Amino acid sequence: MHGLTLEAIVTALQTEYGWQGLGERIPLRCFTSDPSVASSLKFLRKTPWAREKVESLYLFMLRDQRRQQSPSHRP
Repeated sequence: MHGLTLEAIVTALQTEYGWQGLGERIPLRCFTSDPSVASSLKFLRKTPWAREKVESLYLFMLRDQRRQQSPSHRP
């Protein structure tokens, strides 16, 4: 994730999905129990496998947003 901070990624995901939606997509306590950006960052910085899941969801979100914005080429 070149040039992107983990904080920017978590904030973008939270804005797109909300804490509940984020917790449904990646069931981590930092997203489901009294969530905040600060507590999520603290956990994700110490947990590489969870950070990978968050980064993967972020990339999926970007692809999905691009797909929705591009005009359909279907006849």
